[in-house]
Amino acid sequence: MAKKRVLILCTGNSCRSQLAEAIINHDLGDHWQAFSAGTQPSGFVHPLAVKALDEIGIQHTGESKSIERFRGQDFDVVITVCDDAAENCPVWLGKGKREHIGFPDPAQAAGTETEKLAAFRQVRDDIRRQIPAYLQSFQTHETVME
Repeated sequence: MAKKRVLILCTGNSCRSQLAEAIINHDLGDHWQAFSAGTQPSGFVHPLAVKALDEIGIQHTGESKSIERFRGQDFDVVITVCDDAAENCPVWLGKGKREHIGFPDPAQAAGTETEKLAAFRQVRDDIRRQIPAYLQSFQTHETVME
């Protein structure tokens, strides 16, 4: 059975979408293949995102990518992860069920390096709790409908 494909979208593709891509590929890699992109890619993956992933045993060597790289490709699900209150999420016009699961931008956290890392850990843990659960329910729903 082919893996389902999920695209995680945000603005900069440096934090939340990178965390989600890495977590999905690590935790659900038998059934899902995750990709991430941004409408205005930052050009880098935030070092605290990489550190937060490393703390839970996930090695991530992602790159900040433009949404344009994925135009014309089909996905089973497209998830936006921007926090609606703070910014506009990108719109995906291609194939795929669209879902919004928002998280605050940890890159906006103020304070010491330790306090900033705590913000990344919180978003990482929230992503790990919410997005795989959604994808597993999506997969179960799809299997029932076949």
